[in-house]
Amino acid sequence: MPELPEVEVVRRGLERWVAHRTVAAAEVLHPRAVRRHLAGADDFAHRLKGHRVGVPSRRGKYLWLPLEDSDQSVLAHLGMSGQLLVQPHTAADEKHLRVRVRFTDDLDTELRFVDQRTFGGLSLHDNTPDGLPDVIAHIARDPLDPLFDDEAFHRALRRKRTTIKRALLDQSLISGVGNIYADEALWRARIHYERPTETFTRPRSQLLLDHVRDVMNAALAVGGTSFDSLYVNVNGESGYFDRSLDAYGREGLPCRRCGTPVRRRPWMNRSSYFCPRCQRAPRASS
Repeated sequence: MPELPEVEVVRRGLERWVAHRTVAAAEVLHPRAVRRHLAGADDFAHRLKGHRVGVPSRRGKYLWLPLEDSDQSVLAHLGMSGQLLVQPHTAADEKHLRVRVRFTDDLDTELRFVDQRTFGGLSLHDNTPDGLPDVIAHIARDPLDPLFDDEAFHRALRRKRTTIKRALLDQSLISGVGNIYADEALWRARIHYERPTETFTRPRSQLLLDHVRDVMNAALAVGGTSFDSLYVNVNGESGYFDRSLDAYGREGLPCRRCGTPVRRRPWMNRSSYFCPRCQRAPRASS
């Protein structure tokens, strides 16, 4: 699933091309793409028609399109391969096109949801008083949110009694951080992924948060991270922050800081990449 920088790149594109346009029609070409809308594909298309789209919003990895004249929003779950593309009406349909949304204005573009693996989807949900789709009301603020509380994060981290990478991926504690940016921030902070959270002092927590923000802002500046053609922004362009990664995916390559070969270890059905010299393993897990 794309992480915060990738989703924010898509959100910014949607804000430019989709905000304040009124839906003329929605067409669901594959029912699995709206499976989280329990009333079904026909209901989804019917409910969307005639509504004006507000400014696209994001919390962590979650993206939604608020409907200005309604207390509902369209939540977009990109999954592993989902793409929200803005295409000319005349453009040929993509092989894995799942949903098409046309608008009432004179612009010659439409919104398309394309998903090769069909793990993602679109669904319509009621909003909370804060304007979030109700199904993601439990998601914490992300570290780029101006209202993110660093001190509250530190206190919650200490209470978790887990390891630091598990905590970084806990979306109820801090949202938007996934496997790639967790490894990158931990490398920059010289912290091993198995370090217990109860050992974190306020300065160490703040150091890690600062590096999380730095790596995400760096990724945003170049359009996110993409290892294949499946992640693209709304114009179909891949991100390329992967060229600047310091830890993730660099098994056997020299650490950019000390020259020690980077290691990879299996971790929760994923992998963790780290420098064994710069990121010393905690004694308890040795």
